[in-house]
Amino acid sequence: MTAVSTPGPQGGLALPVVDAALEARLTERLAVVEEMLAGHCRGRTPYVSQAAAHLMAAGGKRFRPLLVLLAAETGDDADATEVLTAACVVELTHVASLYHDDVMDEAALRRGADTANARWDNHVAILTGDFLFGRSSELTADLGPEAVRIQAQTFTRLVEGQILETVEPAPGDDALAHYLEVVAGKTGSLIATSARYGAMFGGARPEVVEALDRYGEIVGSAFQLSDDILDVSSESVESGKTPGTDLREGVPTLPVLMARTSTDPADARLLELLDADLSDDDLHAEALDLLRKHPAMAQARDYVVARATEAKALLEVLDEGPVRTALESFADAVATRSS
Repeated sequence: MTAVSTPGPQGGLALPVVDAALEARLTERLAVVEEMLAGHCRGRTPYVSQAAAHLMAAGGKRFRPLLVLLAAETGDDADATEVLTAACVVELTHVASLYHDDVMDEAALRRGADTANARWDNHVAILTGDFLFGRSSELTADLGPEAVRIQAQTFTRLVEGQILETVEPAPGDDALAHYLEVVAGKTGSLIATSARYGAMFGGARPEVVEALDRYGEIVGSAFQLSDDILDVSSESVESGKTPGTDLREGVPTLPVLMARTSTDPADARLLELLDADLSDDDLHAEALDLLRKHPAMAQARDYVVARATEAKALLEVLDEGPVRTALESFADAVATRSS
């Protein structure tokens, strides 16, 4: 699965916030989180510190910690120290998983920089990911037993999603359902926990905590599914990615899986190509062209928009205001993103 490539945290918030006061608070708190993350990447030796800080320093949208900070605004204690700690927990967990992802994918680049496995080797990359998971666990322990339970469940789902990604669906199983389970585990689970932690440690009402947990999983999954669509539809000049990377590598994505369900004889050539070796540039270009024109693209977009609508409906437990508006706008932006 193609990793979502993102710019560094500088240059504006990753979530759409139109209220100036809310934007200022989030920006200020995110800067504190950034400093805290740098500290948590330090080990006992310069070598460990350099390896652990490698991907963190490469940037990222930081929308997981940002979602923690935004969700905390639904409660009465948005500036609690625990909120900042929780923001670090989810980002450390996320970045740790990227080290392992890059080893599994044999990736050479991440966010425009050499991956740890390319710069050092697989052993260093895996152990550095483990180091960051350890740091995340230390911080989670400071948040109390309930946070430890949530983090453990999240980590289990994340890893299980990664394992399922390497396994073909059993004969007769629904390939799309299998893929959606992978996405929910790999991507949705940690974003759900980001929203839950923010609301929980910000002092939000229990029904708000539960609603934001469900909101986060839906929006998180939709983010990856939007990336699937962009892999087919985008031009590299727009997104900074090479179009059809997942397609070339034979990675199942939402549009491809939807196209595979077609029984229309007119789709015979596309289905043939989807089973072919697309390392050949001409075959890859033909497959990409046919897929872009296929109704599966519209189906995929409609599916993601429907998920965003479902996520927004969960926000009805919140009062009208800039926080709810920002969360609604984020769901919309995920569904219609172009980069």
